[in-house]
Amino acid sequence: MKTLLDTWSWLTTATHWSGPGGIWNRLGEHLFLTVVCLLISCLIALPVALVLGHLGKGGALAVNISNIGRAVPTFAVLVLLLLTPVGTYGQWSTIIALVLFAVPPLLTNAYVGMREVDRDVVRAARGMGMAGRQMLWSVELPLALPLILTGVRIAAVQLVATATLAALAGGGGLGRIITAGFNLASTPQVVAGAILVAVFALLVESVFEAGQRMAPSRGSEIA
Repeated sequence: MKTLLDTWSWLTTATHWSGPGGIWNRLGEHLFLTVVCLLISCLIALPVALVLGHLGKGGALAVNISNIGRAVPTFAVLVLLLLTPVGTYGQWSTIIALVLFAVPPLLTNAYVGMREVDRDVVRAARGMGMAGRQMLWSVELPLALPLILTGVRIAAVQLVATATLAALAGGGGLGRIITAGFNLASTPQVVAGAILVAVFALLVESVFEAGQRMAPSRGSEIA
């Protein structure tokens, strides 16, 4: 109970919210890192998944290869990257490790979503004279959107949680609050940092769930 009270006291102290090491600044750093990694991951995974899902060839192999990354801990990848020349270029080691972590759910869900589009609808679109690219953008992608958004949501929440590792590589984010708490032997600060990360992840989850509820109606209109 005392730890919880001390944690609440730490969180409600105004000085902990302002300044370069304050909560608002660390939250902004965390959000920026999450958004950058999510955008890069989407740019890598989604085009590959959409094309392979549309063609129906090579997708299973690509998904299996990407899923191998799930077996490798992100922390281990980060440490290895820090030992290479990449580790000397700012937060690139963290960004690469997080992108590798976020690609599998994006690729898997987008590919599965494309392959689960009703084949009768695809054949009907082809019978109407639609070209491959037109069918991809006008028929398959809208119908696959719910599963694609599921992958984006999963990746975003995982990135929020895992981006705390950026602090271990000298980066910013809410993880710096946790590491600073360890350095100061301040349990309330460590717990406060963990709570902030958890709340941030829940907020991101809620935002993407709200957006995902809108996707089925778009798909049903096109179908």
